[in-house]
Parts: sequence; C-alpha cells; structure tokens
Amino acid sequence: MNKRTLFLTLCLLTAIALLAENRQPAERNDTVRLDEVIVTGTMPKVNLRNLPMSISVISGLLIDERMQPSLLPLLTEEVPGLFITQRGVMGYGVANGAAGGMSIRGIGGAPTSGVLVLIDGHPQYMGLMGHPLADSYQSMMTERVEVVRGPASVLYGSNAMGGVINIITKKQIQEGLQQSARIMYGSYQTLSAEVTNGWRKEGLQLIGNISYNRSDGQRENMNFDQWNGYAKAGYDISRNWKSFADLNISHTQSSNPGPISQPMIDNDAAILRGVASAAVENEYGVTSGAVKFFYNFGSHKINDGYPAFTPSSQPVQPPLHRFRSDDQMLGFSAYQSYAFIEGNKTTAGFDLQRFGGKAWNKFPDETDNVELADVHLNNSAAYLNLQQSLPGNKLTFNGGIRLDYHEINGAEWIPQLGLSFNPSPSTVLKAIVSKGFRNPTIRELYMFPPQNADLKPERLWNYELSYLQTLFNNQVSLGVNLFYVEGDNMIQQTQPGVGKWENSGEVKNKGIELNTTWQATHNLRFSANYSYLNMTRKILAAPEHKMYASGNYTKGKWMFSSGLQYAGNLCTSLNPEIREEHFLLWNIRVHFRMFDWLNLLLRGENLLDQDYEINNGYPMPGITVFGGMQVNI
Repeated sequence: MNKRTLFLTLCLLTAIALLAENRQPAERNDTVRLDEVIVTGTMPKVNLRNLPMSISVISGLLIDERMQPSLLPLLTEEVPGLFITQRGVMGYGVANGAAGGMSIRGIGGAPTSGVLVLIDGHPQYMGLMGHPLADSYQSMMTERVEVVRGPASVLYGSNAMGGVINIITKKQIQEGLQQSARIMYGSYQTLSAEVTNGWRKEGLQLIGNISYNRSDGQRENMNFDQWNGYAKAGYDISRNWKSFADLNISHTQSSNPGPISQPMIDNDAAILRGVASAAVENEYGVTSGAVKFFYNFGSHKINDGYPAFTPSSQPVQPPLHRFRSDDQMLGFSAYQSYAFIEGNKTTAGFDLQRFGGKAWNKFPDETDNVELADVHLNNSAAYLNLQQSLPGNKLTFNGGIRLDYHEINGAEWIPQLGLSFNPSPSTVLKAIVSKGFRNPTIRELYMFPPQNADLKPERLWNYELSYLQTLFNNQVSLGVNLFYVEGDNMIQQTQPGVGKWENSGEVKNKGIELNTTWQATHNLRFSANYSYLNMTRKILAAPEHKMYASGNYTKGKWMFSSGLQYAGNLCTSLNPEIREEHFLLWNIRVHFRMFDWLNLLLRGENLLDQDYEINNGYPMPGITVFGGMQVNI
C-alpha cells in the first residue's frame, strides 16, 4: 500500500469513527412488483404493467449489497440481453484498449453506442465521440436504475436505438441528518472508499457524497485512480411543485497496458467529467410535468503511448503529440402530461440539445498543433405520447410519435405503438412495435480515418411480445420476452480496416429473454435471468447465451449472497478471424452486522479462477477478494 493510499485509508477510518459517535440503526426495504411505478419508459410516472416496453429495475438495496463502486458489473449480471465489456479489476478507460462498450440485444457496442445512458433522464455521452462514459457511472449517487430493453427513441431520440439505462440519483427522504461511510480493500491493492451525508428539514433536502477508487490492476501499467464528488439540493416549493439541482464531478487517471501480444508503454489518460442539472417538477391530480436544464462537460488528455517492441525488433520512438479534447452538451427539456378522460394520460414534450467540442493533437511547439475538430451541432425534437386504458383497466393502448431535427441530417420521424393486456391482477401480456435510430457522431463525420461527412442516420424496427406472471401471492415472478430487430443504414466499413465509414450494414437479430424471482422464505430469495441472441451479423461483446443465477440468505446478523454468471459464444475479435469466449464466473458476498450501525463486508469474485477475456488481448483477473466495513447512521 503506497503512502497516498494509506493516508486516504486513515482519513476514511477517522471519518467512520466520528460518524459512529452518533450511530442509529438503519432500515431498508426492497420490493419489485407488477404495479411498480416507472419513470423511464414514459415521461410521467406510470404503472409498470401499463407500459408495453420491457423494463428491468435495479433497486437501491441490490446496489448496496453488491459493494462495488461501479454500477456496470451489476447491470450486466441482472439485466437480460444487456452486456457491458470489462478489461480488469477496476476501471474501463478510454480510447485504445478501452472497455465499457454497451449492447442490448446485439445493438450498440464500440466505439460508439446504440445504448443511451441517462442520469435522471438527461443524456450522458462524450459530445465529440458519442460513446458512453463508463467510469462516470458510480453506485455512490444512485437510488435505482431502470433499463429499457429495446428502442426508446420516441422519447429520447438518437442513441436510444438499442435501449436506455436511466440512473436515478438519490434523494433525502428521512427528516434529519443521515450519514454513511464505506471502505473496501483487496486484490491488486484495490481500494474503494466513500462518505455520504444527507439532511432534510421540512421541504429542504441536501445530499453529498465523495469517493475515491484506485487499483494497480492485474497487469503492469494498468493502474487506475479516480475521485468522484456528488452534491444535490432539493426544495419542495409546495405540495404540487418541487425543484432540484445537482452537480457531479469525476477525475480519472488510467493506464492501458495494451494487448498481451503487443504491450504498450505510456498509454495514459487523464479524464475530467462533469454533469450539472436543474429541474422544476409539478404534480397534480390530472396533470404532471417538468422543466429541466442540464450541462455536461469533459476534458480528455491522452498519451497514445508506443509499443514495447515490434516484430522486427526495431526501436520505437514515442509520439511527439498528445491528444487533447474539450467537449460539452447543453440541453433543455420540458414535458407536461394531462388526463383528458378516465384512463387517459397524454404527454407532450420538447427537447433541445447543443453538443460538440474541440479536439487537437498537441505538440511541444504549439505552432505544430493539429486541429482534429472544432464542431458544435444543434438537435431539437417534439413528441406526443398517448396512453389510454379501457374501462376495467384490462386493456391499455400506448402510442407515440417524435419529430427529431438534426442540424446536419434533417428531420426524422419516430413512431411507436404498443398495448398491454391484464387478464388478471397477476398476469400481463404485452406487444410493441417501435422504431429506433442513431445519428452519426462528430467523430464518424469529421474525425480520424475512416470519417465520412456524408453519413446518414442508422435505423431499425423492433417487434416484441412479452408475458409477465406472478404466483403464490407474489412470491414468484416470471417474465418472458420474444423480440425481432431489423435495421439498415448501419455504419460500418465495407471491409474491416479498409475504406471510409459507409451506411452499408444491416442487422437482423432475434431472441428470447427469461427472468424469474422466488421469495422462498422471509430470509431466502432466488433470482435468475437468461437471454439467447441470434445475430445474422456478429458484433463484438454481444454473447449468444447469457445467464445469471443468484441466491440471497439472511440469518440474524448475517447476510450471504452468491451468483453464477455464464456467457457463451461471446465474440471478442472479428478480424482477421472470429474469436469467441465461454466462461462461468462464481461470486460470493458476505455481510455481518456487528452492531446496528456497523457492517463488516467480504466480497469474492471469479472464485472458479476462470481464464477468459472480454476485450481481445486483455486477460481478466483470476480469483479476487475484497474486505471492508460500512457505517450507516
């Protein structure tokens, strides 16, 4: 343990001791039901059973139990059809060798993504490159996550072609002051630590969090170092009106060791990311809505490094330049929902975004600097969504239309039509037809070969049937989804590594998704999910078979949970030949409540010591073990 890590550990332990002086027991509750209220699939809050799309909900309790600083490994396990790449014990990186590529039902992947990440409904991606920012999505600020599996472009526009991951941030619910602190340490000198404070009095609430994560990584030159800070303020203007403002800052330093066949030297990145937002919400008996502003920004400093050796054993000179970029996204959205008649909910909304930035290669002599891009683009959209339940509330129709206008690509119409049928309180049948699309990014249009300024949007259609069932007084839940995705105009090179980007690709994906939970006793719970994906055109990091099964048992002061994750026919390379991986991972987590305010934590991962890769050339770590403690006040 280096001096900096030791100092930070001692600081956090001191904070834990101070917090413990005011200790009080904490209670938690976690339920997921067919009548659960969802905010992602439709702008106003609605009942899950009335939404035609497939939505997975990851609760705050499940996030806490995982004891991981990043949300993404948990999402990969718990959401059928979703896969997110990894390359090591901690951190995802950017540029060459980066992980964090996201796909849902084979749509998405890297270097850009057809999966849109939101924070409280605001889009989050790099303004120039268009890719998600995997290292920024932290558990510390998250109350819950809602994942739409399938296109959500009718509400969220471009990049929501494959689906949406909406990270809903924490709110301070309880009156008074609540505090918590957690520290974990383990394999490869991996440390994660965080302190959270929340306060509420009458209509005013405040919450703040600071965290630090670091790891040496399982390979040389794979170190990771990250600070995160989050602050949120809310005020209840009246019974019907609420306001919120928040700020999230992260600073990450990471190194890429390169693939094992060609190690890299000095391939380092320093990334600063920030998100600020403000919102005013209203909710009455027949109407609800919101006005929201958000601003995302980032500064990327990247050293592309150089190979440790070449096949000819000739010395390699380090590059003289360093990549630099500053990107921004400014957005405004407004929507209002109104119930015109019984069973009706009609929503109209408007979005406005301005995104882009500047990128350049910086040389020691600044007169030699090479500009790569200096572009900002505007995008505006209006949408209308209608939900109507017929008398008896057994049948609900849902239809929407969006007109999206992009400064370069012009207008795009996005329709969606679905229905939900509830033959009984415990049974739901759903069907949906929806369109998804993705505008080419600034990177694809103007930066780096094989850029092409004439690219057009990617488009696809999704057809889906769903069946949801609860049994035995909601002790057992079952879900089955059948889907077929067909798209064209997909951006690709006609031959890998040759020529420009072109709208020449097609996609035809079909598959099935299954999920189930069983609350066997008050103390024992099981859950499992499985997805099968058949693709006519393979992409990286979209496994044909994906399964996760877990069990959770509590007894007195102990809580034990364990999970098995399987991935089959996971494509890690397409060129020069297709390479596929198969692996089975076994993880265990143990909580011991020593006192009402203090928990001891233990986490073990890959306990079968599997030898596998997700990013080609980046072997994942073997058995890893982490331990720590958590204080809740």
